[in-house]
Amino acid sequence: MSDLFERDPSDPKRKELNPLLKLALELGPLLVFFFVNARGDWLAERFPALTMLGGPIFMATGLFMVATVVALVASWFLTRSLPIMPLVSGVVVLVFGALTLYLHNETFIKMKPTIVNMLFGGVLLGGLVFGKSLLGYVFDSAFKLDAEGWRKLTLRWGLFFLFLAVVNEVVWRMFSTDTWVAFKVWGIMPITILFTMSQMPLIMRHSLEEKEGGARK
Repeated sequence: MSDLFERDPSDPKRKELNPLLKLALELGPLLVFFFVNARGDWLAERFPALTMLGGPIFMATGLFMVATVVALVASWFLTRSLPIMPLVSGVVVLVFGALTLYLHNETFIKMKPTIVNMLFGGVLLGGLVFGKSLLGYVFDSAFKLDAEGWRKLTLRWGLFFLFLAVVNEVVWRMFSTDTWVAFKVWGIMPITILFTMSQMPLIMRHSLEEKEGGARK
């Protein structure tokens, strides 16, 4: 059963995807969602069967679910394991997407990012309560930090995920569906990249490699 999920970052048997391919698998379903919602009427004219799902947002939801499954299956075939965070997100997509289509209520798919980000944020912050800096298990292969560094980084990422949950709630409740879709695809990624870059000073201060290099000097 342990082989079903991606291995620990420090495991030498862990298979790494090409960064561009990994990005494509993670962003692909979102781009499908954005395109179908934006060009729903055009697609409906060429593929009338899609109208069985409803308007553009419902067609986008259905194809978003399909694309999510395809991305997870592709990850499995390429690495023989399932990535944890995309898997959790994918399960929520399928559950809330199914509710969206079954009840014909777009609220459920709009709440999906809120649930996922609250889940990730809650897990990270909850781990700190029990003295566990869980982010270290995810990024240990990329960064070598001391215990205090992992604790601070885990705290910041946990709070950042909660921030994203709040932002998603504000956008989908106060703006149009098209605005929410555009922000979900083109807004969240730049915000996340900027936040990640802003953490580099902390990473440098607590890097074990930096300290070891300084000690040798």
